[in-house]
Amino acid sequence: MKKISLFLVCAILLSSCSLSLEQMFLLPVATATPTSTATITPTELPSFTPTVSTLTFTVTPTLVGIKTATPTPEFSATPPPFTPLVLITPNTATPSVQMDGFISIIVSETEFYKKGVCEPTSVNFTAQVANPASAAYVVLFVRFKSKYTGTTSEWTSITMETLGGGTFTHELFGEDMKSVDGYKNSWVQYQFVTTNSSRREIGRTATFSERLTLLDCVPTPTPTQEIVPTATVLKP
Repeated sequence: MKKISLFLVCAILLSSCSLSLEQMFLLPVATATPTSTATITPTELPSFTPTVSTLTFTVTPTLVGIKTATPTPEFSATPPPFTPLVLITPNTATPSVQMDGFISIIVSETEFYKKGVCEPTSVNFTAQVANPASAAYVVLFVRFKSKYTGTTSEWTSITMETLGGGTFTHELFGEDMKSVDGYKNSWVQYQFVTTNSSRREIGRTATFSERLTLLDCVPTPTPTQEIVPTATVLKP
């Protein structure tokens, strides 16, 4: 019993040490007024926004369907269409003619006459071969072709004379051709063949047709003055 009473006394003394006078004697305690605490609000720094210049494009409106009127003169002279003249000269063969083994063919005339008083009575042919080292001969073939019926005579072959350097020439007279008396005012067709020294053909042209004419020479009669006899009157 004594131990319990001693324990209680000690507990009361310990608890009284931790209590204040107000708490021990149940006195009212003044309530502390809370002190306001300053709140620091961070200030936001101004943000830098770069300014980018904007390109401005001006659109030019296009009027669709509107045409600008073109002034037209009241009187406009329209020139006649120009048609170039195509002259086929005897000096140049047209590209349509085959020229295998030859560079050029030159013919001096487009027409000539049988022997007589009419001129010219001959035509000169000049042929230039493509390979002078191999070409030993050039043969000229000629024949007649009727302008009315289209019939042709047999070919006449003539070996041309060489001038050197691959050039060959020949002067043709109408009387040198076969059947000359059977054709009047007819075409003269011609063709060229070149051979080597062994007479082997190494080049040939196509037939030149309707470019050269052999004409009959018909002299124009010369008017003569008629002599009228004069009567002589004898006086007695």
